[in-house]
Amino acid sequence: MTRLLHRAIHSRMPIAVGGRGIELFDAEGKAYIDASGGAAVSCLGHAHPAVLSALHEQLDRLAYAHTGFFTSEAAEALAELLIADAPAGLSHAYLVSGGSEAVEAALKMARQYFVEKGEPQRRHIIARRQSYHGNTLGALAAGGNEWRRAQFKPLLIETHHIDPCYAYRLQESGESDEAYAARAAQQLEDKILELGADEVIAFVAETVVGATAGAVPPVADYLKRIRAICDRYGVLLILDEVMCGMGRTGTLHACEQDGVAPDLMTIAKGLGGGYQPVGAVLLSEEIFEAFASGSGFFQHGHTYMGHPMAAAAGLAVQQVIRRENLLANVVAMGAELESQLVERLGNHHHVGDIRGRGLFRGVELVADRAGKQPFDPKFKLNGLIKKEAMARGLMVYPMGGTIDGRQGDHVLIAPPFIVERADITRIVERLGDAIDAAVSTLPHA
Repeated sequence: MTRLLHRAIHSRMPIAVGGRGIELFDAEGKAYIDASGGAAVSCLGHAHPAVLSALHEQLDRLAYAHTGFFTSEAAEALAELLIADAPAGLSHAYLVSGGSEAVEAALKMARQYFVEKGEPQRRHIIARRQSYHGNTLGALAAGGNEWRRAQFKPLLIETHHIDPCYAYRLQESGESDEAYAARAAQQLEDKILELGADEVIAFVAETVVGATAGAVPPVADYLKRIRAICDRYGVLLILDEVMCGMGRTGTLHACEQDGVAPDLMTIAKGLGGGYQPVGAVLLSEEIFEAFASGSGFFQHGHTYMGHPMAAAAGLAVQQVIRRENLLANVVAMGAELESQLVERLGNHHHVGDIRGRGLFRGVELVADRAGKQPFDPKFKLNGLIKKEAMARGLMVYPMGGTIDGRQGDHVLIAPPFIVERADITRIVERLGDAIDAAVSTLPHA
């Protein structure tokens, strides 16, 4: 009997006892290809010697010092590195323990920024439907995953949502990418005007939507249009790159590929590669100066923010990515992953869409390919795929569709940056077999 409250109470979880490279091992000696990086976390795989060495060295020097009394060399060095490679205008880093904490902090920074500026009437947050920004209450309120939000709605702050930029589901037949991008972005301007242009704080969006929708990238100049709308009304742009950032899409920051810089950016997951819990908010010089010339502090904080061990892990992971030129491998192996997914699943009767960037790919499953009809949510196809994949020694990240059945189940593939071509082949073969096996158990499939 376990005394842990597991995510799924009635599931019996294998015990992870070790890992090396792209594989994890359970207590019975079975190996699993970590084709999802956990939850797009393990960007360097497992037991990377340079990261382990950095953690041992930091532990021997200093494990913890509260940031109300001290800073640390590791935290200062990580902030310097992050800002050196940050999108234009971002000047400071605020170190936390994960993605949800980063989003909470970014929302509060955005609100305090306007208070410091003398615009306390600004109170509205706009985000997108079928998005995910974390599980703490503020982040959950910003997110648009209705299944996650439903039972907690009485506790959530008021937020507002527009449609995502989701071409497979929402682009009209015959509509160009540019026309669709313009139409999707216009929803933000319409919502700002509806709420009152001087009452909106920020627009929050994942640059490439993560597990909640399955690696959905923006279309054409959508993000540039979003940036222009935010600028027009003095609204802050918060880009959530907790899952899609830090090299996952082939550039260090996913928004680099869209030619857009946010006012606030949240990062985590691949920042520390799973070696320690670490996340960060990168904030603009303008926001920093509003704090510095106003109250002189950010009214927020966590016990473990700027933790020296976490900062040392993040620093080591980021140094390895640069030293080993791993972003080039993300681009090359991302193209290989896309090619093999299309070859194996592109004509599959129950695969509606294959999408994503770099080593961040999603496969959307449908009961009816021509009509894009999802499988009935009651079948819990995502859970069946996970079970079949694990039986084959493969970790992928399947998620269910929307609660109203408008989006299909999907699978996220996000292998470590060190993955090789032969690994990609094993991943795609096992995934294809797992999908076939899972679908075959459903009625009328």
